[in-house]
Amino acid sequence: MEGKLEGKVAIVTGAAQGMGESVAKLFAQERAEVVVNDINEEKAKKVAGEIKSQGKEALAIRADVSNGKEVSQLVEKTVEEFGTIHILINNAGILRSSKVDEIGEEEWNLVINVNLKGTFLCSKAVLPIMKKNRYGRIVNFSSSAGRSVSTLGGAHYTAAKAGILGFTRQLAKEVAADGINVNAVCPGLIDTEMVGANCPPEKLRDYERSFPIPRLGKPEEVASLVLFLVSDRASYITGASLDINGGDLMI
Repeated sequence: MEGKLEGKVAIVTGAAQGMGESVAKLFAQERAEVVVNDINEEKAKKVAGEIKSQGKEALAIRADVSNGKEVSQLVEKTVEEFGTIHILINNAGILRSSKVDEIGEEEWNLVINVNLKGTFLCSKAVLPIMKKNRYGRIVNFSSSAGRSVSTLGGAHYTAAKAGILGFTRQLAKEVAADGINVNAVCPGLIDTEMVGANCPPEKLRDYERSFPIPRLGKPEEVASLVLFLVSDRASYITGASLDINGGDLMI
């Protein structure tokens, strides 16, 4: 039955495709008012349009999550449109596969800034609103890379995703008394555009066969986990990192 998020306002970053898109569409199905954020404005508007065509509420807002000014504008526009913010999903991220001795400073900064700094900037920007409401749900996208090493990404990607786990724990401890829960999800190889662009099909099939559950995960499966974490059923969970990887990494 739809309606788990009725009355809630959610920002989903990196929501123009992949897991972010699936999260945004599921939240809208559950009657949240959804902000579809992405650096690709055209794709973000397409996703928001698809949501609105189903009679749900959505707004596309272009913003680079690694830019503090643009993040502030993202939050301001959300409040102007919907009045408040209850949920933040820090999904925006990029992947590069360079080995350490091939990573230039510019590439290092790009990967760290989008994945880790973006998570920090967006979280910090919504905190005053969530504290005022005495309610908030933040879910940060880490990765199996953050728990171990990356299958496809380089050291900068692994470092950023590990940093997100540390940031999640620290923030969760700081804001729990304000009614704000902060958790992380750690997807393994999920069937997204980003994975497909960084791994040849034959290599992906080899990975699939090596997993205890021998297939790639689906973006919709990750979205269902995120929905649980922002729901009332997860109200006593904070500072946690939840794996969803088909058994590829068991800790």
